[in-house]
Amino acid sequence: MQGLLDMDSLEILVEVLRRGARAIADASRSCALSRMQMLYMSDHASVVSLNLFAALLCGCIVIGHLLEENRWMNESITSLVIGLCTGVVILLTTGLKSSHLLVFSEDLFFIYLLPPIIFNAGFQVKKKQFFQNFSTIILFGAIGTLISCTVISLGVIQFFKKIGLTSLDIGDYIAIGAIFAATDSVCTLQVLNQDETPLLYSLVFGEGVVNDATSVVLFNAIQNFDLNNINHQTALQFTRNFLYLFFASTMLGVLTGLLCAYIIKKLYFARHSTDREVALMILMSYLSYTMAEMFYLSGILTVFFCGIVMSHYTWHNVTESSRVTTKHVFATLSFIAETFIFLYVGMDALDIEKWRFVSNSPGTSIAVSSVLLALVLVGRAAFVFPLSFLANLSRKSSNETISFRQQVIIWWAGLMRGAVSMALAYNKFTSAGHTHLQDNAIMITSTITVVLFSTMVFGLMTKPLIRLLLPHPKHGSRTMLSGSSSPKLLSHPLLGGERDSDSELVLSDFPRPNSLRALLRTPTSTVHYYWRNFDNAFMRPVFGGRGFVPFVPGSPIRSGYEGQ
Repeated sequence: MQGLLDMDSLEILVEVLRRGARAIADASRSCALSRMQMLYMSDHASVVSLNLFAALLCGCIVIGHLLEENRWMNESITSLVIGLCTGVVILLTTGLKSSHLLVFSEDLFFIYLLPPIIFNAGFQVKKKQFFQNFSTIILFGAIGTLISCTVISLGVIQFFKKIGLTSLDIGDYIAIGAIFAATDSVCTLQVLNQDETPLLYSLVFGEGVVNDATSVVLFNAIQNFDLNNINHQTALQFTRNFLYLFFASTMLGVLTGLLCAYIIKKLYFARHSTDREVALMILMSYLSYTMAEMFYLSGILTVFFCGIVMSHYTWHNVTESSRVTTKHVFATLSFIAETFIFLYVGMDALDIEKWRFVSNSPGTSIAVSSVLLALVLVGRAAFVFPLSFLANLSRKSSNETISFRQQVIIWWAGLMRGAVSMALAYNKFTSAGHTHLQDNAIMITSTITVVLFSTMVFGLMTKPLIRLLLPHPKHGSRTMLSGSSSPKLLSHPLLGGERDSDSELVLSDFPRPNSLRALLRTPTSTVHYYWRNFDNAFMRPVFGGRGFVPFVPGSPIRSGYEGQ
């Protein structure tokens, strides 16, 4: 009898376990299905967001083209306004819950959007003008950025505690100086004409790139130091790290560009496929940026100088079809990235989450934004006019000096703040795109306010100001956007780069220096003379460059390059 009971109990236990296992399996299956449904919904939402962004980008291109001749508007402001309008629509349709389609990520900006913009800037720069004014560009872009950062940092230390921001420390104050020292001169470059004002354009363009690199390097250096205990050893180590980042990043970009030039020159990819040449140039340029980030260097400096080296050597080693393709590919990618950034900044400006944090203290947010705008104005003026005076001392010809009107335009060109400031502010004061402290939220909303105000107000006044200070009969016609990446104007700046290369070959423009006095009087021409001799004797035979045209049977325009 006991055995029968044991058997019955065992059968009951087995049945219970079987039913439990079936219930667990059903629950797991339902969880998996619900997870798959959530993933499907998430993927569908991403597809919807990408579709809307693609449509908005198309709208920005069309409307920007229609407003090209407008006295006030430009493509940057157009994209920003469209982003704001889209943010309002999304805000209303979601019941005041969200205004953007994607959560802003500094990784999205620094890893995917910034590299094509900076690389194209280096790839299409007129090298002769850039390097003739290299000392002044470094003076403005590096030393000037440090001065501006110092002025802004001292100002926020002085005023923020009086306003009510008490949770920030010395590291935050210096980081704020680096954030708002980063300029965005796109609006000014869209108006300046590279052929009419080559000196002014070269200074604004070059300073903008070096400024962005210096700001990011400075910001990253600040993040790695404990600035609450500052002494002379900390300052010395900070300076040493800053210089190391600056020069190591530059050398990495140069070496990557030279490696790409050497590979393409030796292997003649185009004998089999021009696509391989184009693909290698694109991947090597991006590789230079990612390698810099991997080694904790400045990707901006690296990819910029990689672009300069590729335009000087690699671009002349590929076939004619690859040259045309690379020019348009790099410029188009840069243009799309710039438009995307301004569009997203406009949408993210209305993020209700950040503004909800500061709704209890709107006066504090307004005061912080006003102080930051005033410090941007003062910090910019603190170095533009004094450093322009120093730069003029080394310029012997009156045609080469920076006039007061040009100094005003240089000062104005750096007042706009853009995506670099936004990305650095998000990196410092948010976690995964979200804010959790009121003071941090105030800094984010103040950064958004400064970016919007400076881009909209200062940007709208850029065209009239330049026409007032630099009257020119051709200003009424369509300006040539040499610094922009607009596809409709691709050929001019890049073909202009070819003309620079031709003019660089004429060594008679640079008299042979025969003394230390000549080097001190004309340092740029002297360095250029020796560099050109070294380049022709050693660099071009190894890495190619102008004059090297790979033979491709049936090339339609090869004869046009044989005589060069």
